[in-house]
Amino acid sequence: MFRKRMGTLAAVSAFAAAAMTLTACGATTTGAAPAASSGAPAPSTAAPAGGSGVALQAPAQGLKVVPGTAQQNHAPSTTGDLADPPGQQTTTAGRAWTELAASKAGDLDPVVVNGAGFTLYRFDKDTPDPSASHCTGDCAVTWPPVVLDPHGKLFLDGVDMKKVGAIRRDDGSIQLTIAGWPVYRFSKDLKPGQTNGQGVGGTWFGVTPDGGKAGAAGAGAGAGAGASSGTGAGTGAAVPATNAVLFDDKNFADNGSQGVSGTGCQNVPRPGVASSLQTDGTLKLWSQPDCTGDSKVVSGSVPDLASVGFDDRTASIRFN
Repeated sequence: MFRKRMGTLAAVSAFAAAAMTLTACGATTTGAAPAASSGAPAPSTAAPAGGSGVALQAPAQGLKVVPGTAQQNHAPSTTGDLADPPGQQTTTAGRAWTELAASKAGDLDPVVVNGAGFTLYRFDKDTPDPSASHCTGDCAVTWPPVVLDPHGKLFLDGVDMKKVGAIRRDDGSIQLTIAGWPVYRFSKDLKPGQTNGQGVGGTWFGVTPDGGKAGAAGAGAGAGAGASSGTGAGTGAAVPATNAVLFDDKNFADNGSQGVSGTGCQNVPRPGVASSLQTDGTLKLWSQPDCTGDSKVVSGSVPDLASVGFDDRTASIRFN
């Protein structure tokens, strides 16, 4: 696992004494004036029409940056990132601490994860300059923004503090950004290290420590027509899959989706509605519960299940 350490606490003590605040990168505060020396909140810069969020300057919220992981700093296990149930967020207002760490998840290396090990993502429809989120309403339920209490701690491990910023969302919460890109979790990632959000809709990708798209060399591979494989369906390596996301519509359009993971045969929560499938390995689809009925082996993501004769037919999946 890739872990670029940020140096010892002694090495950053000068920073801690002088500016224990979240440093918003230049992309989030274009044209904004510096804060007054009195310590009063700095003026904000409005996001573009249709977006969500107001760019914040470094002194505006007093967010404390702490080098190292939450575990290394003995952060309480009942708060922060560790308090979130899989696929959910405990509050909309923020939390006592959040971690941004350079790591590896699935085939993504490097990619940023939170303190619980869940993959973090960026959205192509957002803007980094000025920084603004265009994921609100139901979108923000499927893709919970990575937020932090105004006076919370931000643990950074392998992520340059100069790349990290923040915006205020329409609901008042403070969302973290990397190189100006707002960052999110994916509600269908149910276990640490899963990357079910990679390539969804051709617009969602894991975020790298410098704000880029994780796996950029193959970015968007799941968004177009399926490449040929041993079964004539899907894209991806012929290795056993352990999880999948089933979308109600073609091309991974997230108008309804469900995650399935585990080993052996797993029944689908909502059978008979899937029109596309995203996975990073090989699995077998079945038309009836308990892996009975008609079946089809697929390797990798399938943008249109009708192409393999399984549109609105999947009732169970056999992994491994």
